[in-house]
Amino acid sequence: MGYVRYPTRVSAAGESAAKPASRRRGAELESAILRAAVEELSESGYQGLTMDRVARRAGTNKNAIYRRWPNRAALGVAAYQRLATEKLRPPDTGALRDDALGLLRRVNCDLSSPQAEILRGLLAGVGDEPELLARLHDAVADGGSGVWLTIVGRAVARGEVPPEALHPRVVTVALALLRNEYVTRGLTTVPDDVLVEIVDEVYLPLLRSRGSA
Repeated sequence: MGYVRYPTRVSAAGESAAKPASRRRGAELESAILRAAVEELSESGYQGLTMDRVARRAGTNKNAIYRRWPNRAALGVAAYQRLATEKLRPPDTGALRDDALGLLRRVNCDLSSPQAEILRGLLAGVGDEPELLARLHDAVADGGSGVWLTIVGRAVARGEVPPEALHPRVVTVALALLRNEYVTRGLTTVPDDVLVEIVDEVYLPLLRSRGSA
């Protein structure tokens, strides 16, 4: 007499009750949690970020999150650090002007995108926690300077600009001027002709002049 095969029982959450998911640990679990937090931030902003939703999306429990990040603000800052790193990848066209203009256009797009709303929400949310606020500012500043140092470093290697141009405050001048347009003029996005002007009239002449003191 044959056995009757019954379908695997499935819980309300859609997970198999007979075959639990394999447990993840260490860096693998941390990466999954951060990825889930990034996705939650991108979809719902900081206001919609909860430990419950991140745990559910990551396929883990809240205790695993709290062991790594003590509260929602700490998790939000860590997720934003990852988001900023993933978004800012240096272009490599073989010409400094094209790299700088392309990067400035990308940053301009980001500053008028949901990512900017995420940053504003985080800044408001962690305002009473100086350590987290400092980490958030570092994420913004370091991400910006790092990618600009990369494209200018390549330009130095190609002989387009002198080695003296490779200074964090110098390479981020274009970025500072772009942010200034938002702060002082209250723009929602900066016109492309202004970006071209920043690169051609200020940024490139500044970098090229660094070795002629």
